[in-house]
Amino acid sequence: MAEQRHKKTVLSLLSGTLIMFGFGFALVPLYDVFCDITGLNGKVDLVAAEPSLVVDNSRQIKLQLVAINNESMPWRFKPEKASIILSPGEMYQTAYKARNLTDNFMIAQAVPSVSPSEAAPYVQKINCFCFERQPLKAKELKAMPLVVSIAPELPKHIKTVTLSYTLFDITPEAEVNLSARRNSL
Repeated sequence: MAEQRHKKTVLSLLSGTLIMFGFGFALVPLYDVFCDITGLNGKVDLVAAEPSLVVDNSRQIKLQLVAINNESMPWRFKPEKASIILSPGEMYQTAYKARNLTDNFMIAQAVPSVSPSEAAPYVQKINCFCFERQPLKAKELKAMPLVVSIAPELPKHIKTVTLSYTLFDITPEAEVNLSARRNSL
């Protein structure tokens, strides 16, 4: 009888462990789906949007542009302009400037986010430096282009949108991927 209880307890613990392990793997894709559906966390697509053909000149939106370095990123990074005023549907071309302050070649990746998160689906990046990795030589300065628009369907109560980019150092990751590609050839 006691042996049967031990087997049942062990099976219960093992099945619980497997379920928790599986749930842990499922959390990332579930979170991504949740963010896509709700617009939570200001997650935005990293693909080029089609520009709107309609401009709503009856209202103006303030678009704030923010640059953030990840704590381990030794670059100077900032937008050409901190904010702009545009009509929904109007395309605006600007750039962010980055300077590699180190004596080494580095590769960065910019990750965008939008606030308020409700506005994320309406921020249209037609051309964005965030679509590609950004390599910079030692001490190099680079203007990274951004062509952006706010969709005319943006809810009327939203008057200010913040488009923020966080810059991450992906040099070690890029070198590992390059090395793996060379070894597979």
